[in-house]
Amino acid sequence: MTDAPSDDDRPPEAVAAAAPERPVADADSADTADPVYAVGIGPGNPEYLTPRGERAIREADAVVGFETVVDHVRDRIDGEVLACGYDDQGETLAAFGDRVADGAAGTAVLMGDPNFSGYQFLGRVERAVGRPVRVIPGISSLQLAASRARTPMERSTFVTLHKRGELTADRERLRADAGDRHLLVLPRPYDLMPGDIAADLLDAGASESLTALVYERLTHDDEVTTRTTLGELATHAGGDGPDGTPFSDLSVLVVRADTRGARP
Repeated sequence: MTDAPSDDDRPPEAVAAAAPERPVADADSADTADPVYAVGIGPGNPEYLTPRGERAIREADAVVGFETVVDHVRDRIDGEVLACGYDDQGETLAAFGDRVADGAAGTAVLMGDPNFSGYQFLGRVERAVGRPVRVIPGISSLQLAASRARTPMERSTFVTLHKRGELTADRERLRADAGDRHLLVLPRPYDLMPGDIAADLLDAGASESLTALVYERLTHDDEVTTRTTLGELATHAGGDGPDGTPFSDLSVLVVRADTRGARP
């Protein structure tokens, strides 16, 4: 995986999270007077694309994103499409940066909400255009899963494992909070799928009887919900590819807290 050229050797997610956005009223700043947008397109069902996000996509002269993301909004794009995969994202983002430098209105599209597991790509976009971009949040599959599982965010621990790099601290948070708080987890295909996460939690002492729910392809016509226990889910650990797990790469895992003794 390559990034657009940059003298900044920080991880891309650190670049994206380095500072808050400038106020929109700050017209002296290039990133507010002529902004580049990063739009969360939601979970894929077009009914979950916000009107503000759709407008940023339609008004863009150039739209960049992973091919699988762009495909969900291709019929909303009037400008040039710059679609990429993991292997050519550096080259594609560099081309996007050149278009923006030439005066094009640019929009990057990300699955779900950029604030959930999207900061690596967001940082790469910012490097490519040489300035911060403005995030237009979307609906995340995490939000949908929390609604379906009735696990309020303020009583939950959210961790995304769907990223490259060191995950020790993220996994330790899950291990520490299992049973005490609801867990909302984005698995990583295919080495950290729901079964692998369940097995890791059991190793840390979590109860086998905790309720586990796996939501696949949320909001799509082929959406699937699996309700089981943490112990049963752990029997699916150990796979290393699509054939080694019964679950989709578009899955969200929810492990409900142990509510025994809680007031009804």
